[in-house]
Amino acid sequence: MPLVDMHDLLNHAYRNNYAVGGFNLVSLDFLDAVIAAAEHCRSPVILGLADAHFDFYDFELLMTAMERAARRAAVPVALHLNHGCSCESMVRAINLGCNGVLVDCSSKSLADNVRQTRQAVEIAHGCGVTVEGELGYVAAGEGDDAASRPGESVYTSVAEARAYAERTGIDCLAVSIGTAYGRLRGRKRLDFDRLKRINAAVGLPLVIHGGSGLTEDQYHRLIHCGVAKINYHTALSDVASKCIRENVRADAKSGYAGLMNGVREQIRAEVERVMHLWGSTGRAAEVLMQCRPWQPVQQVMMFNIEFGSAAQAEDLMVQGNEVLTRIPGVRRVISGWAVTKQPRYRYCWLVEFANEKVIDTFRNHPEYAAFANRMFLPVAGERISIEFAEADIPPRNRAVDTLRLVQG
Repeated sequence: MPLVDMHDLLNHAYRNNYAVGGFNLVSLDFLDAVIAAAEHCRSPVILGLADAHFDFYDFELLMTAMERAARRAAVPVALHLNHGCSCESMVRAINLGCNGVLVDCSSKSLADNVRQTRQAVEIAHGCGVTVEGELGYVAAGEGDDAASRPGESVYTSVAEARAYAERTGIDCLAVSIGTAYGRLRGRKRLDFDRLKRINAAVGLPLVIHGGSGLTEDQYHRLIHCGVAKINYHTALSDVASKCIRENVRADAKSGYAGLMNGVREQIRAEVERVMHLWGSTGRAAEVLMQCRPWQPVQQVMMFNIEFGSAAQAEDLMVQGNEVLTRIPGVRRVISGWAVTKQPRYRYCWLVEFANEKVIDTFRNHPEYAAFANRMFLPVAGERISIEFAEADIPPRNRAVDTLRLVQG
């Protein structure tokens, strides 16, 4: 249940003048520390995985752990793909559990950025997923992401921001007003007047990338000008690496566990510090009350095949699995057949959708329609299809998993 709709989460922050941290994770140490900090502060939080970090971990494995941690958390959580490199990467992230995405086209021309972002919006909104757009270019200083963001920053144009938001249909906008990825060289001067005018022009939650290293006053002014999400990674990486270096100095022969001693605590302390600065502390209860839960929906289809052999039926299901898993918002497909004698239905598909909104998208998707009309319906006899969502029952009171029928 604590996994919530990211659109609702950001708009709550935007309306109530605070910012939610978007923390990019690179390991389970980061995941555990950020969740622990959010629960201690009673703060909503956004967990992110960035395309630029995919060389450091298996995306599918860490995404699975991140979703599991979010669902058992005591505070509202959203899951975000940060700086996705393509719509294909975005669809993969959605199908693995992300409910917020950014396909980064900020280095492209305005026309290309609009075109590719609009395509991402059409796909993601069909899955109920929140889309962050980025306009302007935030370059890198020093640190982990320096190589991936070369060149000079380009500030976001107010006029282009208005046109971009209108033409793409994005839910929130990442802007460039003077921050930088990585470590800052001295105090950065931020263009707050530009940010204020962008906020008035678009009327959407704004996002700051490169949020590490700013002063308390700068954070407060960012939020006052419409920033509802602050991406934060370099400072967490730095406190973790500093802790490891200190462990090496204390005992150069220490093993892995010794080297990592205290890393989670240092990351957690830094996350708690900025949550207090950004005003998200203590907001968890009201966010949970005012945000829609984000939960997958299962479709159960039971059917018989009137014509053909068991081998032909198996081939049909194999091809069906291949088609269905390519559709955005389809998280997994399980096919099977009855093990009891003389069942009413011999075959079954269980399809898990990322969100209830995917049901209509799935039914109207051209690949599904082509498969159903060409291969499935001509041979399928009696059949039944029902969609279910998990009921909101506290785990301690749940003897078995409970499902509720989705009324369609």
